[in-house]
Order: sequence, then structure tokens, then C-alpha cells
Amino acid sequence: MANYEIIVGTVLGASEYVADALKETLEANGDSASIHLEPEFTALSLQNTWLICTSTHGAGDLPDNILPFAKQLKSQQLNDVEFLVVGLGDSSYDTYCYGAEKMQQLLQKCGAKQLHQPLHIDVLHHPIPEDPAVEWLNAFLQSR
Repeated sequence: MANYEIIVGTVLGASEYVADALKETLEANGDSASIHLEPEFTALSLQNTWLICTSTHGAGDLPDNILPFAKQLKSQQLNDVEFLVVGLGDSSYDTYCYGAEKMQQLLQKCGAKQLHQPLHIDVLHHPIPEDPAVEWLNAFLQSR
């Protein structure tokens, strides 16, 4: 059994729906998961796998609810943290999934280890973003 911290960055709520679906998938696999809609670094376990699930806001920015968390990370050593990234975006914008990319780069810069290729979900092609997210997570779980 593995433990996951699902860290959500959302503006309109789609990332929350995806996070809920990922949590259900993990629990159906026998794992445990906690969702953090207002993530705080001190509330997360460094021993658990972090699953970042974020959209992009404005001109490639992180959503307001995850921005303070990203700022907290900048001064951390995360060599013991393992993570996964799911990004939601609209490919008609040139800043497609920049929020997810920023979180991925930040975690890597702090020494965290990425466990699997990130998933970038284009909401233009996947009006129900939970579906590709669950498929991606199941592929990861079967590979570990």
C-alpha cells in the first residue's frame, strides 16, 4: 500500500473533479490518498508520493490556491519526495499546461524525483478530463 498527497491547483473546479477521480482510483487499488485544495507544505508528508493536479491560469500562471504552496517549496530540499504531475489546459492557448510544467520544474529543482511522465490533458479534446487521468494513473500503478 502506498500513500499519496494529491495537491490541487484549480480556478474553475475541473482539477478538483480530476483529483477526486484519482483519489477513487488510488483507493480502489488499495492505496490511500488525501486531497489538498489549499496545500500547505507543513501539512504534507515527505514520505508520501505527491500527485500534483493543476490547471493553468491567466498567462501561464499557477492558480491562486496553489501559488502560496509553490512559494513555500522554493526554499525546500525535497530529495526524499517522489511525485507525479497531471496538468489540465486548453491547447488553443500558447501557455498550454504551463501551470503543471512550472510545478514539475520547481519540484525537480528542489531535488524531488519524478516517477512517471506527466500527463497534460487538453480539455478541447477531452471534455471529461477525469477519463484520461484515470487511464494514465492506472497505467502508472500497473507499471510499479
